[in-house]
Amino acid sequence: MAGVKDYSIFDIIGPNMIGPSSSHTAGACKLGRVAYKLAKGSIKSVVFQLHGSFAKTYRGHGTDKALLGGILGFEADDERIINSFDIAQEQGLKFKFVEVDLGEVHPNTVRIQVIGEAGNLEVLGSSIGGGSIKVTEINGVSLEFTGELPTLIISHNDAPGVIARVSAVLSQRDINIAFMRVYRYNKGKDAYMVIETDNLIPPEIIGHIKEIDNISNAYLVDTI
Repeated sequence: MAGVKDYSIFDIIGPNMIGPSSSHTAGACKLGRVAYKLAKGSIKSVVFQLHGSFAKTYRGHGTDKALLGGILGFEADDERIINSFDIAQEQGLKFKFVEVDLGEVHPNTVRIQVIGEAGNLEVLGSSIGGGSIKVTEINGVSLEFTGELPTLIISHNDAPGVIARVSAVLSQRDINIAFMRVYRYNKGKDAYMVIETDNLIPPEIIGHIKEIDNISNAYLVDTI
């Protein structure tokens, strides 16, 4: 029937989450959780640079608790998010929220700056509605992924054969690539590979990928 929209059960009840808003809490928690997964180890401190609507309403909507809960490794429906400030302090995690203008980006955008035992990490991402997210930058490199599929993020030198060798590692283990994108600073220099797959990715895959020449690091972001 013309003009009538079909609604899914997800549209009606929204995602499972703690807090009043899927954009401001569920999406925020997922963004924090991406940074948690990419940090690969203990996090010592984190600064959240909040833009737009995030900056204006983060206290009232619980965005601050949700972001911090994600950094602690909590999922969006984890009741511990409510007490994330206290839990972070108990664990000795230093955290700070700063209101900034990040320019022409989505109004629900945050830049997450992490200092951890594995080094420094910076993630830029947005909560785009309904609990969905989009990550658009890691450590200054523009890229894009959503976390809706199992995702490999691989930093490497932009050298011939690297992509083919990574693809072979996945193919040998019957892991099908749904989407692959390659981002680089300049020809022959630092680059990132973002691979989203149809299959779950066993964590041991990371070790095999790191053995490939010209691979700097590899990260696994399970569906969030």
